[in-house]
Amino acid sequence: MDLQFSDLDPQKKIYFASDFHLGAPDRISSMEREKKIVRWLTEVSSHAAGIFLAGDLFDFWFEYKHVVPKGYLRFLGKLAEIKDKGIPIIIFTGNHDLWMADYLTRELNIPIIHQPQSFQIGPHIVHIGHGDGLGPGDEKFKFFKKIFTNGLAQWAFRWLHPDLGIWLANKWSDHSRDTCSDPPFKGDEEWLIQYCKEVEAKTHHDFYIFGHRHLAIEAPISTHSTYFNLGEWINGSTYLEMTRDNAILKTFEN
Repeated sequence: MDLQFSDLDPQKKIYFASDFHLGAPDRISSMEREKKIVRWLTEVSSHAAGIFLAGDLFDFWFEYKHVVPKGYLRFLGKLAEIKDKGIPIIIFTGNHDLWMADYLTRELNIPIIHQPQSFQIGPHIVHIGHGDGLGPGDEKFKFFKKIFTNGLAQWAFRWLHPDLGIWLANKWSDHSRDTCSDPPFKGDEEWLIQYCKEVEAKTHHDFYIFGHRHLAIEAPISTHSTYFNLGEWINGSTYLEMTRDNAILKTFEN
């Protein structure tokens, strides 16, 4: 599957969003957020050349052999509708849904990407990912991520009954969210900005686009390179719109 957009139609746009955290903090508020996300997808799909969803779409996700988490039918149905129109959708895993495997690929032909990746979008070279575990610091998180992404750990978890496994995972997800508040923007001390500068020193990119941070951020990496963080949809509704000419952070108000 060709995931590049070098021939971007001047009348079309590419959209980026992340950190929907569907399922959190409770069923009612998650459903209201899901409906809002569906309204956003409906609106942008009318002039989208592609949609990138950069991780933590679900507060927890695990694919057993014959079971996936209950819920999210409006969101998944909207993705299916958009794909059936021929609009590419690319999903990156985040730290909350890192166990996403091939279910959406098999059902909807949506590629699932687990590491940051570079794309040609019109005249722009873009580096995109979720953002967790990148750059210096956060050694505790990196340690736990190695455990959670270990094939043996995933195999062992799969043997738990889904009712028990999903309950335990949701408890861990709640604990993680409660104990990890988002500190204010730290400028050049941001781990993701330091990561972007390391990548930029090796290979030029016009834009670096990540989620995870739960802040809508636009910051320079170099004279001709910009870092965007996509923010989140629990308290805000921010996304990035990219054309052949520029990239703009926006807020969905509908």
